[in-house]
Amino acid sequence: MKFRVDRDVLADSVAWVARSLPSRPSLPVLAGMLVDARDGELLLSGFDYETSARVSVPAEVSAEGSALLSGRLLADISRSLPSQPVDLTAEGGKVVVTCRSARFTMQTLPVEDYPELPQMPTASGTVKGDVFANAVSQVAVAAGRDDMLPVLTGVRIEIEGSSVTLAATDRYRLAVREFTWSPEQSDLSATALVPARVLADTAKAFGAGSEVTIALAAPGSGSGEGLVGFAGTTGGSVRRTTTRLLDGEFPKYRTLFPPEQQTVARVDTGALVESLKRVALVAERNTPIRLTLGDGMATLEAGSSDEAQASESIEASIEGEALTIGFNPQYLLDGLGAIEAPVAQFAFTQPTRPAVLTGLAAPEAEPNADYRYLLMPVRLQN
Repeated sequence: MKFRVDRDVLADSVAWVARSLPSRPSLPVLAGMLVDARDGELLLSGFDYETSARVSVPAEVSAEGSALLSGRLLADISRSLPSQPVDLTAEGGKVVVTCRSARFTMQTLPVEDYPELPQMPTASGTVKGDVFANAVSQVAVAAGRDDMLPVLTGVRIEIEGSSVTLAATDRYRLAVREFTWSPEQSDLSATALVPARVLADTAKAFGAGSEVTIALAAPGSGSGEGLVGFAGTTGGSVRRTTTRLLDGEFPKYRTLFPPEQQTVARVDTGALVESLKRVALVAERNTPIRLTLGDGMATLEAGSSDEAQASESIEASIEGEALTIGFNPQYLLDGLGAIEAPVAQFAFTQPTRPAVLTGLAAPEAEPNADYRYLLMPVRLQN
């Protein structure tokens, strides 16, 4: 095997595949990255029996072949090389990486022991890369991180024709985002529970200008069942990833949104974020921020009489009854960042019930119905 490839292309591609490699592999070969050069193309692959990642880029291939190399070491080497063409040559049980006067020799791992990567399921439809990346980032923030509750570490994908809904919850907050896409079949109906971390990392790889293909195998189809795949072209490289779906029943989240509201408050998002960050400086770990709404003001308070205290008020447009409610400050900050709007709207029923946070383009505009962030209150001490 011998080929030449642009340094930036190599470093970017290797880094993307290396992100999916396990930090503590159950088998030594799973720490490897499969390097395959043929037909004027370089194909890099990684697989840990759960998630696979593949990227193909153009390369000057002098001798076809393949080798299995330490993925993280190859990523470190590629990133450190000067901005010049890179040559990789297989010599016996070693691979030599040269770039200008820099030269590295790497031991290869046994290719024959490497597992066969799963095939992509049949394409279900496509969506613009920036829409997909934005939607996933807004929802994944609410996914759980407790592996003891694996169902809550996923993002639920619901497909109904041209509409896609993403939802995630960790029991303390819930994020839901809807967007349109181009399905392969107009009457397509499907659901899947995808690991949030994998979905978030994958979505970041597909930015503006790209088109993402979502591939979800239909139940009973056999080929690719239990997997979801994503593919797209970024900067001349074709990237594909598959991951095994999570098992379990996702909560019936739609019933959590209150059918009515007693109090609605609108406040400048930037001003509220800055105020919240300041007041939260005196909030001890796992203690809530107190939010009081009334008389055209939103007042934030934190701390106790025995320790440091802080309070700050900002203008707010309030309709309905005055109320005082407690929130986890970090969860509230996550929601304010996720709405991506200059004005934040809070809808409340009562201080012991969840609040619904949405974004507005202007103080008098209608709230964005495509994204909703529901936040559970925290009981306040009298």
